[in-house]
Amino acid sequence: MTHISSTKAVPSTGAIPKHVAIIMDGNGRWATKRFLPRVAGHVKGVEAVRGIVEACVDRGISFLTLFAFSSENWRRPADEVSLLMRLFVSALEKEVARMHANNIRLKVVGDLSRFDSQLQKMIQIAEAKTANNTGLTVSICANYGGRWDIIQAVNQLNAKRNTNGEISEDDLSQYLSMAYAPEPDLFIRTGGETRISNFLLWQLAYSEFYFTETFWPDFDAAALDVAIQSYQARERRFGRTSAQVAGPSSQ
Repeated sequence: MTHISSTKAVPSTGAIPKHVAIIMDGNGRWATKRFLPRVAGHVKGVEAVRGIVEACVDRGISFLTLFAFSSENWRRPADEVSLLMRLFVSALEKEVARMHANNIRLKVVGDLSRFDSQLQKMIQIAEAKTANNTGLTVSICANYGGRWDIIQAVNQLNAKRNTNGEISEDDLSQYLSMAYAPEPDLFIRTGGETRISNFLLWQLAYSEFYFTETFWPDFDAAALDVAIQSYQARERRFGRTSAQVAGPSSQ
């Protein structure tokens, strides 16, 4: 399915975003604030994912993309990285059957070659199991970076065309790792930071940004509704004037 590029045409929009992308930040700080080990924050963060997935289904959101592990997160302490990998495996074991039963499609996006063979196999099985589901698409970005995404797309395109000649946006966009999804309408970052941290650099070109101090483990359906309300208050112009957005009656 081909999706409209926000830099080439004006995509259709509505009161409920079709695609919500979230950087789930603040797990470790949530735990530290409670004098708990950082692992407790990550475990609680997995529970928060389940709640937000359910909330997106209830609100008619079609795509949810979650930044679980960036290509820069390998710089974290080795024991924390190991824990995150174990949590990933555990979540796949526990959640895939539930997602499949609820008609949810799972995609895992990123450079998966660095993960061990067991985890890679589990991801393949989970994606295959849910591939034909037609409800919410949940994309987990793991060992993902926006610059990596663009570079791998260029490499794929050059290999396909066997040329270093001029390329267009349409040529490249079909090789991006999330070509199956529309560009995010709403980007959310929890945890108080106000940057995108190498997340979906191409895809966020015209997304509405929402930053919250709430740590990810505390981000629930009510917090999602506040973010959606903020989104609904925005005027999405895509390069046009307010008068153009309002239509002929305002002229």
